Amino acid sequence: MKNNKFTPSLIAAGLALSSFGALADNDRYIIQVDNNAKGIVKALAKQSGAEIHVDADGFIAATFSGKSLDDVKGLLNNPHVKLVEADQKRVPLALFNDDAGDPTQTQLTPYAVYQSQANQVVFDSNAGMKVCVIDSGLDSSNADFNWSAITGDNDPGTGNWFENGGPHGTHVAGTIGAADNGFGVVGMAPGVDMHIIKVFNASGWGYSSDLAQAAQLCSQAGANIINMSLGGGGANSTEENAFKDFVAGGGLAVAAAGNDGNSVRSYPAGYSSVMMIGANDADNNIADFSQYPSCTTGRGKRVTTDETICVEVTAGGVDTLSTYPAGGASLSSMSADGVGFASSAMENTGTASAATYFLGLGDAVDSGAAGKVCVIDRGSVSFYDKVNNCELSGGVGAVIINNEPGMLYGTLGDTNNTSIPAVGAAFEDRSALVAASTIDISIGASDYGYMSGTSMATPAVAGIAALVWSNHPTCTGEEIRSALKATAMDAGAAGKDDFFGYGIAQAADMNTYLTQNGCAGGGDTGGGDTGGTGDLTLTANGYKVKGTQRVDLSWADATSSNVDVYRDGNVIATTANDGAYTDALNVKGGGSYSYQVCEAGTTTCSASVSVVF
Repeated sequence: MKNNKFTPSLIAAGLALSSFGALADNDRYIIQVDNNAKGIVKALAKQSGAEIHVDADGFIAATFSGKSLDDVKGLLNNPHVKLVEADQKRVPLALFNDDAGDPTQTQLTPYAVYQSQANQVVFDSNAGMKVCVIDSGLDSSNADFNWSAITGDNDPGTGNWFENGGPHGTHVAGTIGAADNGFGVVGMAPGVDMHIIKVFNASGWGYSSDLAQAAQLCSQAGANIINMSLGGGGANSTEENAFKDFVAGGGLAVAAAGNDGNSVRSYPAGYSSVMMIGANDADNNIADFSQYPSCTTGRGKRVTTDETICVEVTAGGVDTLSTYPAGGASLSSMSADGVGFASSAMENTGTASAATYFLGLGDAVDSGAAGKVCVIDRGSVSFYDKVNNCELSGGVGAVIINNEPGMLYGTLGDTNNTSIPAVGAAFEDRSALVAASTIDISIGASDYGYMSGTSMATPAVAGIAALVWSNHPTCTGEEIRSALKATAMDAGAAGKDDFFGYGIAQAADMNTYLTQNGCAGGGDTGGGDTGGTGDLTLTANGYKVKGTQRVDLSWADATSSNVDVYRDGNVIATTANDGAYTDALNVKGGGSYSYQVCEAGTTTCSASVSVVF
């Protein structure tokens, strides 16, 4: 499904990724520092006119008004200062909001739950799973949560975690864990414990230092999973190290790929320690806004492939129904001749109940519509013109029907001055709506609504991970990450690709995979490039010799005379099946690698094993 209703004002709100020059945005910088000398550095910063915003383990963040990065490095030329870097902006990654359905009358299951098989797995609430949601807060006005299982941290710069800073965080949290309670919506892991950290300010964005500190707070809260439906331009070592530490402690961190529909790498999703999530629609198509950075970096002999810096899996993120702060969304309902039909609120609260009148394309005024509900086909003129012509004709309400399969989601634009309620309808319902004698429509405020973006796909994966992990609590976060990829449903181009990664996350298949193979897995069974029998096992040990990286591989239960050794999906050696191989990378510094061993010339392989330097 294509989404073509972006407005200039929305794009200008800052959803696009930005680049940063020598002068950081708001002149704000992160200073990595020895904890035992933090007081000295803070005093030095204040003497230089800095305003300190974040005081966390191993770093502070401060604004140095009008000063460049080089200026600040000069001012803080102190042996206790390890690094000074720009504090990058991070923004919520949701594109647009749509409103439909009537969850006040009954509990609704979002399509992504069915698509991901989450309805086929039972969440074990006794397993102790906890998801840390780093976002804009969770509004306590919404009753569709197990509030006894939700905690949070206050931030003096953003306000209380239980007060919304916009609907984004509440929508994200609902996708993860809205309760199975007979009303509203149901989350992927219904009622899961959550820890909420509010990082977005009143203007709707935060900094990389906020995320780094939030990662520390997530760990302190005992979280297994971190969800970040956010991102921005530019890598940041302080932020990266915080998520490395969380993952090293056994956790799983997921983040949104971004919404610009290009190949730009967004952060924190672009860090190797963080699993990058893309978005698909209800028809298993990639969302046209979902970013798709390449897994390959470098040129010539320096080309490397790393599947941990690109999209690894996707989930439903187009027109996702979830929770909102009280009255923060618009809800529409529609019936024709007494039979209910799905609808999407476009504009103008109110009700209309009257005889129907088919207004064609709605491109002209027609007095025959007076006192009636206009039924209008999509096309020819704008949605606003259609509704305006209906109202000028004396119509009391408007229903605009899509001209392609699926629901019509739209608005009447920023300059809308119509007053009659208007809703979108699905193409599949056209015949019934055009033939109906009467139509009733209603639009009112609601605690539930629709959003689209990789922001919506990311909590779907976080919830799937919590759901399945609750049934396999001895697994580590990296093992859960591997299982998500091994069992993803292949979509798009055959095999792994830049858009879907390994494919669409599948909860039931993942649960079965872990039940049959254990946490270590049994090789790729989903959208990846190699298969596995579950017999061939691999361990990897990374270390350095005179500063250069080496990895010792050990395997067992291979039956052929030779094996193929894979690094990051590429064969690096075909060697004797003697159970051991050393990969001398001749590379210094940090890095992350994924290894597999396969029976030579076959797709019978071990599970992937990651090594991080």
